[in-house]
Amino acid sequence: MAGGVTVLVVGAGSIGRRHHENLMALGAQSHLIGWRGFSAQALAARLAEGADAVVIATATDVRLPLVKACAAAGVPFYVEKPLAFRPADVETIAVLAAPVAQRSMLGMMMRYHPAFRELAATDLSDVFQFALSIGHDVTQWRANWRFSQSYAAKADGGGVLLDLCHEVDMAACLFPGLSVHAVESLGHVAYPGVDMASRISLGRTGLSGDVAMDYLTPKLHRHCILRGSERMHDFDFASQHYVVTDAAGPAALHKPLDRNEMFLAAMRDFLALVAGRVVSDIEHLPRLDLCLPSARLVAGAWAARVFNGQIRKEIP
Repeated sequence: MAGGVTVLVVGAGSIGRRHHENLMALGAQSHLIGWRGFSAQALAARLAEGADAVVIATATDVRLPLVKACAAAGVPFYVEKPLAFRPADVETIAVLAAPVAQRSMLGMMMRYHPAFRELAATDLSDVFQFALSIGHDVTQWRANWRFSQSYAAKADGGGVLLDLCHEVDMAACLFPGLSVHAVESLGHVAYPGVDMASRISLGRTGLSGDVAMDYLTPKLHRHCILRGSERMHDFDFASQHYVVTDAAGPAALHKPLDRNEMFLAAMRDFLALVAGRVVSDIEHLPRLDLCLPSARLVAGAWAARVFNGQIRKEIP
């Protein structure tokens, strides 16, 4: 499938390891490189030795020089979300990466979720309100993992809005042209500048909605409600319970999920882009140039945060 394709995976955390394993499963020659002791200059040297593609799975605040190195070498890249947290950095990347943007991807893997694809293939022109939410107690995420020692605890590039920005991306896909109206956030005294919960008010003419995310709720929730004059979609991604209600009444949809298949599908499409082959029939291909409106919305929301209080929960 991808024999002979050499990919450098920069960042050996959990997501970098997942991409590395999936690339090998797809037949690529993947090389996993830990970020500690590495640099953009080291990446440029490795690219000069020969590589077909790069996966950038580092913390957000160190990605810009890596993107620059890839673009300068003419090598396509797959970069984890978010693309950047400062609006100016999004625009810098858009210019720098333009020569390889149509062969590069942003890691918005929720676009491959079977239930989201159902929404993406549906006529949603009757929708007038939407609400997306996601959250879970961050101290329960992974064994032997501490929030305080992670990228998420950084004022620059951390926080829940960036960490769980898939919901913003989904809203941007389903409803192009959204703009940020307001962002309300809760902080934590131990982590200045880091949002522990955020609510983003979004809208465009004839449509309003919000995206909420948190590091606090004791059990995982991931929900999408679309209210329209013709039908309502009530999709619970956490319980995999999907209901569409119209004048005839509610109807449940069966959309089973293999979580790693979303990552595999995204990597298949990336390898296809790298090789100049036809990609899958996904409704919203997360090709880098096509993801810029979403990336701008995420960065714009991060810049618009207004902290209106602090949480008291201990987060070690």
